[in-house]
This record gives sequence, structure tokens and C-alpha cells, in this order.
Amino acid sequence: KIDTPRPPPGFINIGPRLLVAPRACSYNYSLMEVQASQELPVGACGDSVVTGTVERVAVASLPTEWGDFQIAAYRSLTTKEEFVVLFKGEMRRDVPTLVRIHSQCLTGDVFGSTKCDCGRQLNRTMQMIEQEGRGAIVYQQQEGRGIGIVNKIRAYALQDQGADTVEANERLGLAVDLRDYRQCAEILFDLGLCRVKVISNNPLKLRALEDAGLKIVERVSIEVDAEEDAAGYLRTKKEKLGHLLELKRS
Repeated sequence: KIDTPRPPPGFINIGPRLLVAPRACSYNYSLMEVQASQELPVGACGDSVVTGTVERVAVASLPTEWGDFQIAAYRSLTTKEEFVVLFKGEMRRDVPTLVRIHSQCLTGDVFGSTKCDCGRQLNRTMQMIEQEGRGAIVYQQQEGRGIGIVNKIRAYALQDQGADTVEANERLGLAVDLRDYRQCAEILFDLGLCRVKVISNNPLKLRALEDAGLKIVERVSIEVDAEEDAAGYLRTKKEKLGHLLELKRS
């Protein structure tokens, strides 16, 4: 058995003191909440947040098939985690900027797996930022919602036998979601951002970034056409993890 630190069974870790039961999730990011966030002074953004837990190591140019970006490397000073950031345009605290926290998915991002929508979401986000002329992607190396690539493949094996993505983790004795977004938010602060338009369908991610001190002025939906292989996975994300999806299929 591979030991993986985890919160109590059936709960999701989204930051300090935030352990949420996925089936009970009903976080609604309403227009009223967005308007309230917009009214807060920019100077208050992240002022009470603990910083200094990540360091920027290097920045370079990265031409891609979607456009020219800058790529930055960050290192956590409290864990062994490393981060990659793709960004484009001037990063300003007072300008609402497109951002996405994209969790590493080796199978989808690199190998083009059709079991999920991760790779297509990443590509679509890069296209959106290129079209906007400004934005940032924090690439978080927490594979398989934090369980790692080996455990993710173990979970895939159970999914081949009929389990969904949540049931597979539970049968392995693993948490549904171990990701922590606090250092991702700190990286966005380090880039110079405050007011953000978050590209995400995950309400828990929105809450975590807001709790970290970012001012979310808009949630930008990111639903891409998915293959039939991903239908069950997307349905589980919607029904059990509360993702804001309409379940389009190609």
C-alpha cells in the first residue's frame, strides 16, 4: 500500500481549515458576490495573506502554436513542489486579468488522453489568453487531484472495472481531492495580479482562491467538446464534485 497524507475520508482539502464534502458542495458564485468583490479597494488585495513561501527561479520566452508567452519557474520554500507559469501581457493589480490554475495531467496534457478534458482545457485557455492579450496560467504539479501519477494509474485500473473517479479514490483509501491552492495564489500575487477573471468550472477552486485574498471579478466558463470516453468522468465531476458543467460532447 502506498501511503498518501489525506484529510478525513470523503472530504476535500482546499486550504487552511477548509475540508469540504464533495457531495454537499453547492458553492454559487453569484453576481452579488462578484459586485461586492469589485467594490473592495485594490490595496486590500492579499494584504493579510502570508507570503514568502514561494520563490521565482527563472523567466524565459516561450513561443507556442497558440502564440508567444513568457514562462516562469517557481519553487515552493515549504514543500518539494515546483510550479510553472505561462503568462502574457502586462500584469497589473488594477486590471481584471484572465487566470487559470491548471493541475498537471500527464495523461491528458502530454499523451492526449480522451478519458478527461484536461488537455483540451489547457489548450483552450492558452487560446483565450492569446486572444485577450493578457493572462496567466499557473501549472500546478499535483497530478491526479494530488494523489500522484502512480496512484492515478491505480485509480484508472479500478475505473476500467466500472468505478467512477471518486469511487476509485475511495476504494484505494485516498482522498477525493488533496490539492492546495494557496501557493498558486501567492504566485499570482508575485506576478503583480489582484483582480482576476478565473477560468474554471470548479467552485471549490474559486472559493480557495478568494479565501487566499484574490479579488475574483468574474468566473469564465471553460467547457470544451469531449470524446465519448470522457462522458462518465465529466458526469461524475458535475454530480459528485459540483463542477459547473453543461456536459457538451463532440
